Amino acid sequence: MAASCARTLGKVGWSLLDSAAVRRSGSVSSLLGQVSAHGFRRAFGTGGPGIRSKLVSLRAGRPGGGGRLLGCAFLLGGGLGLYQTVRFSVQQHRAEEDTKAPGGGLTLTLYQYKTCPFCSKVRAFLDFHGLPYEIVEVNPVMRQEIKWSAYRKVPILMVNGDVVRPPTAQMRSRPETSSYLRFFSLLLQQLNDSSVIISSLSTFLVNKDKSISEILRCYPQMKSVNESGKEVTEYNNKYWLMLSEDETADVYPEKGMQKEEMKWRQWADNWLVHLISPNVYRSTGEALASFDYIVREGKFGTFEGFFAKYVGAAAMYLISKRLKSRHNLQDDVRQDLYKAVNDWVAAIGKNRKFMGGERPNLADLAVFGVLRVMEGLQAFDDMMENTKVKFWYRRMERATLNHQGQH
Repeated sequence: MAASCARTLGKVGWSLLDSAAVRRSGSVSSLLGQVSAHGFRRAFGTGGPGIRSKLVSLRAGRPGGGGRLLGCAFLLGGGLGLYQTVRFSVQQHRAEEDTKAPGGGLTLTLYQYKTCPFCSKVRAFLDFHGLPYEIVEVNPVMRQEIKWSAYRKVPILMVNGDVVRPPTAQMRSRPETSSYLRFFSLLLQQLNDSSVIISSLSTFLVNKDKSISEILRCYPQMKSVNESGKEVTEYNNKYWLMLSEDETADVYPEKGMQKEEMKWRQWADNWLVHLISPNVYRSTGEALASFDYIVREGKFGTFEGFFAKYVGAAAMYLISKRLKSRHNLQDDVRQDLYKAVNDWVAAIGKNRKFMGGERPNLADLAVFGVLRVMEGLQAFDDMMENTKVKFWYRRMERATLNHQGQH
């Protein structure tokens, strides 16, 4: 409709320019009425009483001037109309593309340590669903990259994180930054805790009626003090997807699937993840190899990397012994890892490719993400050699690499 009107205005403009009538002196007055002989005047002049509304004024005795001006006006109106039509069409097309794009056009920025199992869980989820995201590797010593956040752990996922830059520590100290911080908090949505991130985005991908901020209200933050006297933050409902009955039936078509998924997601967070450190730091040699990998893959300065590799390896070797005692692990911690992984494979069974059936569910992605951080280390090679996890693990690699969960 708008395009048709624009074309019509254009045709009228050209016809006026070409018309013999408008070339004859005096013919413009019949179209526009009497105009001043003193050239152009301001529409809001002060030369007489009231407001002089002179839309068009012509120099007397200039044949066809008014017609040409009128024609140009119609052409200009048609051009502007056509421009607005094209502009609206492009915006509409982009909106439709955003709707069709994975994640409904969300822009995601992940603040992480590459070798953190909880960060690896989130990456496995994002990769499987084909959700594009940017990575900000956080320096684990200084953590300057997340100085702007009151939540001091990783992963942190910022939704629409490229709208503005997070304020730096220096900016936060300036009084004039307060309005920027308020603007920043309105534009961005910060998601903390790997399981909350995964559950929130899973809900968002299924339920198209709720925004991320509305979904996050379903996962309230709770603070408490643990047995060591340290304040800890936990989130309620973090293994639940906030779906309607119909949506739940679509996601979990078989009885017991939802409870099974939640059980093994919790198992990955509360048990499997605690087997990683005692295994990768089992001996001084393995601890040194692990920190060599961490320094290469992480974000360290030259001095920090040297310090982390040698001092960190020694420290983690000692800490792994304490973790072994805390979690009642066997002297040979590999056996606990083998048993846990074989328990997982047994839970999937022989008739399913994944715990989710023909495609991975959130439990598959969580376990895969945790185990993946050991790749390249002796513990990973031993696990693949001495358990039944290999075939499932390779299927998970292909599923995430090929974005098989992309909508």
